[in-house]
Amino acid sequence: MKKIILNLLVLTIIMACKNDKKEKNVVIVNYPETKTVDTVDTYFDVEVKDPYRWLEDDRSKETEAWVKLQNKSTYGYLDSIPFRSELKERLSKLWNYEKVGSPFIEGEYTYFSKNDGLQNQNVYYRKKGDEEAEVFLDPNTFSEDGTISMGSGLNFSKDSNMLAYSISEGGSDWRKIIVMSPETREVVEDTLKDIKFSGISWYKNEGFYYSSYDKPKGSELSAKTDQHKVYYHKLGTPQKEDVLVYGGTPEEKHRYIFASVTEDNRYLIVSAKKSTSGNKLFIKDLSVPDSELVTILDHTDSDTYVIENEGSKLFLVTNLNAPNKKVVTVDASNPTPEVWEDFIQETENVLSPSTGGGFFFAKYMVDAISQVKQYDYKGALVRDVSLPGLGTANGFGGKKEEKTDYFSFTNYNTPTSIYKYNVETGESELYWKPSINFNSDAFESNQVFYTSKDGTKIPMMITHKKGLELNGKNPTILYGYGGFNISLTPSFSITNAVWMEQGGILAVPNLRGGGEYGKIWHDAGTQMKKQNVFDDFIAAGEYLIEKNYTSSDYLAIRGGSNGGLLVGAVMTQRPDLAKVALPAVGVLDMLRYHTFTAGAGWAYDYGTAEQSKEMFEYLKGYSPVHNVKEGVEYPATLVTTGDHDDRVVPAHSFKFAAELQSKQTGTNPTLIRIETDAGHGAGTPVSKTIEQYADIFGFTLYNMGFDVLPSKTKEKIKG
Repeated sequence: MKKIILNLLVLTIIMACKNDKKEKNVVIVNYPETKTVDTVDTYFDVEVKDPYRWLEDDRSKETEAWVKLQNKSTYGYLDSIPFRSELKERLSKLWNYEKVGSPFIEGEYTYFSKNDGLQNQNVYYRKKGDEEAEVFLDPNTFSEDGTISMGSGLNFSKDSNMLAYSISEGGSDWRKIIVMSPETREVVEDTLKDIKFSGISWYKNEGFYYSSYDKPKGSELSAKTDQHKVYYHKLGTPQKEDVLVYGGTPEEKHRYIFASVTEDNRYLIVSAKKSTSGNKLFIKDLSVPDSELVTILDHTDSDTYVIENEGSKLFLVTNLNAPNKKVVTVDASNPTPEVWEDFIQETENVLSPSTGGGFFFAKYMVDAISQVKQYDYKGALVRDVSLPGLGTANGFGGKKEEKTDYFSFTNYNTPTSIYKYNVETGESELYWKPSINFNSDAFESNQVFYTSKDGTKIPMMITHKKGLELNGKNPTILYGYGGFNISLTPSFSITNAVWMEQGGILAVPNLRGGGEYGKIWHDAGTQMKKQNVFDDFIAAGEYLIEKNYTSSDYLAIRGGSNGGLLVGAVMTQRPDLAKVALPAVGVLDMLRYHTFTAGAGWAYDYGTAEQSKEMFEYLKGYSPVHNVKEGVEYPATLVTTGDHDDRVVPAHSFKFAAELQSKQTGTNPTLIRIETDAGHGAGTPVSKTIEQYADIFGFTLYNMGFDVLPSKTKEKIKG
């Protein structure tokens, strides 16, 4: 292990590169020392060292001191980037426009969310008829620094006379539920505590269902939580008297259990999952006193849920024997799969349906682009819904009696707008369009298909300024995810817009492991097939280089959470592919991920080291923490995480950064930026987000050799 000096001075040296390449900024960083311990685990008679195990203790003074020293070193480096403040200024300026959410009606009021521009959290407003809108609930008043955020939206009782919402403190997944009167805006009873991974579903005006875990022994931010439960809270009673509805049996663990009540208050639906994919499904007739839960599905071989009911007729969305999903119907008196009838049949495109205004809206992904079809309750096609262009449409949901629905539309170079849709006529009109200082017409998005290592065709969206010169020198961010059936569809991002304004390219491939082509596509990137995801990402980078969009010296790879694993695996397998690596809140220790919080629920995608010797060897073969090698020059790396991340605990990032710092060869910096009072990302204050992206983009461009922003460089050349 190389000697590391505790001097935190950052020395900047400008070095000329060979072959007449652009001069690059080489920074020598003296990293804080990270001690090692003699911790060894044994898997199938194989010993695996874990020298940084002590960093898993998020409550220790040693870990706290290490975090402070790492941040001091990191910010010392970031402070030396000459254009960092310019990026922050541009991010702030572009961010500063009004953002409005789709409206919805509850009782006599229309509610909507709005952000004036740079507010840390969105504010909820309401108005009655044509009256002036008034502030209803302002999460910015929850804390001075904006680190207490809404953990869910506004959840109204069935008669709209009561309201419950949850809050998150410091970005944690643990929530508190607050109950208030919408009329008086006063809190009406004690706050419910220790809620996690939960919806809020009202039964009439009497109470609501929610989900949580028992508070773990040890650290609430990292200790294992794998026994989820659903409770019913009756208004006016203390939380300790809440009724356990499902879960908690020691012989069978369900890590994610959710409950919902149908719009007509007739049925309670309970979904129980052992992992992030696959669920059991149960139904309870709430109109019958003391009725039992009836099993719809007693296995976890599919993802199935109830989307609607007409009396006892249930409408279910399922991928059971339909990997791209379909809608089926069945009577609640006998709801098992043997008697299901197709309502909206499976197609070659992935289905994501919703209901509103007395209709079904079948939203499809066609090569990750939205198409929408409208059906009536008899299953007849009413019309193909006309969309504003090629991109992503979300919404088309609401109560049965409302004949106006709303949907949003966006793509990589078009800020999100909201449209008003008449469910009877099929006509839509623009409801709200942002007034933003960004010229969408100056940019273009193109979809390409490239070939991965095993011959699979992978789609990728490439977005950049029009008239881009393919000279191999364009700063490029290759962003990926590739897991958990999550689809990356085109959407506008202020941060990406600032990147592209600098002449940057944004490339987003739809890797296997995602949901863009259904369950088959997802399963092709799981467990013993996880390498497919990394191969798809590597092939995307090689395509961009081959087509002269960029070169390795101007390529950055980026991803968060499961995407952080993607970046960690690719940079350790192909350290020559990119100049910069940006793993965010990543799953990076694949041998121990399942021992923290709810991580065991990710086993469907990853498998576990205890599962089998073959699985252990496979995981160890790509686990980023276990594949950092001495004598290798890795890309300039900025690891980012939050100290309150209790989904992917920061120990993953801590250990990976320590491995990189101890073994990195050459002069590329390996830094970790640890945000305080921040979690996995949701609810992060706008001010913190702007600072973070100024640092990420500044680090990226500086390590690509830019001394001034690329846009300024081109201005000088033109001048």
